[in-house]
Amino acid sequence: MKRRSFQTAKAETVNNSDNTPTPSLNACCFKDPLLHGNMSLTQLFSFASESGFSTVDLSANLVPGYPAVPEDEVLYEIKRLAFRSGISFSGTGVRNDFSLKNTEELSGQIDHVKQWIVAASKMGAPNISVFEGKKIQPGMTEGLTFKQIIDAFRECALFASRYGVTVAFQNNGGIIDSPGKMIETVKTVNSQWFGLMLDTSNVPGPDPYPGIASLIPYIVSWLLREEVQWAGETEAVDLKRLLEIIHQNKYLGFIPMEILGEGDPKEKVRTFLQKYQKASPI
Repeated sequence: MKRRSFQTAKAETVNNSDNTPTPSLNACCFKDPLLHGNMSLTQLFSFASESGFSTVDLSANLVPGYPAVPEDEVLYEIKRLAFRSGISFSGTGVRNDFSLKNTEELSGQIDHVKQWIVAASKMGAPNISVFEGKKIQPGMTEGLTFKQIIDAFRECALFASRYGVTVAFQNNGGIIDSPGKMIETVKTVNSQWFGLMLDTSNVPGPDPYPGIASLIPYIVSWLLREEVQWAGETEAVDLKRLLEIIHQNKYLGFIPMEILGEGDPKEKVRTFLQKYQKASPI
């Protein structure tokens, strides 16, 4: 069945096939103007809609007051503004670290994720991306750290299931840094409310695309960037090859795009979306 949106005509210019995933605008493309007051969320939603997006991935750190969770009135106002612009949310995300050795600090990190799971449900965001941690802490072993991370993911996924929100582990070059470890993580957590948010710029290997293909069955969302790792170096993502892999593996969900770097972010986003559309195998 074709995915529908609040703004069907615009959405269909992007998603015009039953076999095409839905591109989404990751709000971090406009992190600086949003955080410095040069762009409002209303302006972000309007830009997304006018550019042909039907969804936005709104990171929690771009919501006023983060890391604190705003009052319900603020969350509902964000939801209303998005709705009035023809925009729904493909997800949100938080900054957390589940590798901390201090048990009190670790509990605080888990509680932080849980608070934003509730906030995500109130905004209408179907998933929330989380991290594992950048490094193994002094005095901790790799095995103990991995178990601690798995336990935290599992606890958050169980909590999220009560609010209809999926927890999405985002690979950001941290402790869980290879396709094999990512697959092991999702399998070990073993929850239908948990999966992978694949950051395409953080899949190591001499050729990242086979690794990406192996991960698609475990992916619940994406962070599509302009570059990939290739034999330890960075190079432009091959959108045609990537989208063929996605199509062959029948992924039909959202593909949030995060376009960073120098230049006008609006122009960069529009240009990348056009390249994405031209590269689509459908």
